[in-house]
Amino acid sequence: MSPIQQNLLWVALPYASLVLLVAGMAWRWRTDQFGWTSRSSQWNESRILRLASPLFHLGFLMVMGGHVVGLLVPKDVTEMLGVSQHMYHLGATYLGTAAAIMTILGLAGLIYRRVVVKSVRLATTRNDLVMYCFLIVPVLLGAAATALNQLTDEHGYDYRETISPWLRSVLMLQPRPELMSDVPLSFKLHIIAGFLLLAVWPFTRLVHAVSAPVGYVTRPYVVYRSREAATSTTAPSRGWTPVRTQGTGNQGLNDVTPSQGA
Repeated sequence: MSPIQQNLLWVALPYASLVLLVAGMAWRWRTDQFGWTSRSSQWNESRILRLASPLFHLGFLMVMGGHVVGLLVPKDVTEMLGVSQHMYHLGATYLGTAAAIMTILGLAGLIYRRVVVKSVRLATTRNDLVMYCFLIVPVLLGAAATALNQLTDEHGYDYRETISPWLRSVLMLQPRPELMSDVPLSFKLHIIAGFLLLAVWPFTRLVHAVSAPVGYVTRPYVVYRSREAATSTTAPSRGWTPVRTQGTGNQGLNDVTPSQGA
């Protein structure tokens, strides 16, 4: 691979993807907050979703956690903590394999649901189809890289000597593309697909992954219908003041006032 190709793949692509990720998130938040959602289709079908969604999300979170530890934590740190390369390899391989299986099974269930359940299929947009393609490819390539390089070899490929320091050099704005020269092809393809996924992330429903519903448990109830105040003996709960109409005939006055807790 020529130096130009190395710089394109291991310098230009990562930075372009990260810029699109950050700038795209900011743009999406400023222009499309109402679209900042997973667009849940639970009301269309819940039986398959109840199993596939937690399986995919838990597996994906485990995969991301493994990537953070394996790529951002230097090898010297884990060895200083008493974790040898062999111990790390066993843990990363078998825990990573379990997480990959969970992710793939969950993702397969979600795709099966979108294909088989008519109401979910009709609610699927072109944006969703593109998102699934960009999501499937790095997941399958990552599983293939693990199977080809880690499970078939007792010691496995030590990516913490090449891929990890390369990624940290990119994040520290001191890229070292030469570290990727001898990395197995399966890992290279996985990395390229992963950065392309980050590039499209802000423009899909995947944006909901960076939103933490912290205020969900404390927000006030939304009251659709309530009893008249004269028939209720309990104090009104925190929320929106009921809508009241006053006047006679066809004329009326609507009074809608949010309480301080809303």
